[in-house]
Amino acid sequence: MGYKPSPRPVFDRPSHIRYDNVTRHLWGEEDAGLVDDWIYASTDKIHQLVFGLQPGGFFKHTDAFRTIFGADEVLYVLSGTFGIANPQTGEMQVAKAGEALFFRKDTWHHGFNLGDEPVRVLEYFAPPPSQGTSGPYARTKELITENRYLQDAMMGRFPMEAKAERAGRTIHPMRDADLLWSLDRQTQGAYTGFYAATEHLTVGRTSVLTGQRSGMETHTGDECIYVLSGALNIHVPDAEGQVWFELNPRDGFYIPGGYSHQYYNMGKGPAEFVFGIAPGEMGSFGTAPARG
Repeated sequence: MGYKPSPRPVFDRPSHIRYDNVTRHLWGEEDAGLVDDWIYASTDKIHQLVFGLQPGGFFKHTDAFRTIFGADEVLYVLSGTFGIANPQTGEMQVAKAGEALFFRKDTWHHGFNLGDEPVRVLEYFAPPPSQGTSGPYARTKELITENRYLQDAMMGRFPMEAKAERAGRTIHPMRDADLLWSLDRQTQGAYTGFYAATEHLTVGRTSVLTGQRSGMETHTGDECIYVLSGALNIHVPDAEGQVWFELNPRDGFYIPGGYSHQYYNMGKGPAEFVFGIAPGEMGSFGTAPARG
């Protein structure tokens, strides 16, 4: 299979992206692995997709598909056991459902399904491919001809020098204990754990409590969300036409920069979603004025 750019679904207004309507794409080569993509949005600011690997599946780089990009990336594991390696340094990380991985530009990476169920990974990528950060950027990099899946230099020194090893990581595992946590400053009806907050990309996981809502928020960057669980409703008061949206698990939603929006939990149990905002910002997260 020769290299072809992935599709780039774009939207010009707040949009509900139902799972059944998500753009599908297949990429890779037989010997280096084939990957299923469900591409939710790919604007001039942010790229959101889910990729899948069947049991025994993997992806490595080839001359045509060089897996090194000019972007910050967060990979949130939706199902299965996902292994990721930097074949240049030998770093290897393993993440299971509910865990995430973060890396910055110029990080080679290979992916592996290490379990007996399908792996599904939610990916946020910014600056996005429309800015030339994927295939065109990757082709400027010298091709790696030897793959490493172990940091050999640590053998005989691990775990005594584990702190130094972690300081030099290019791929960062992100579990709940590693997140930057925030309580909704306006309503206290939602809380968020951040996986990344860089100049390019902000990614977090928000839980809206039963019967509660978030405060109204507005970002300068584009925002894409993916619903993990619960009955999530979104109010976008400035949208043209429809302003109230009801989302189900696996649905996505796109909010262009500048649109105010608010999240509601209309069901039983938490409503949980992952979001990405690009360019990165903290926006209205975090602090509330003290009461006099």
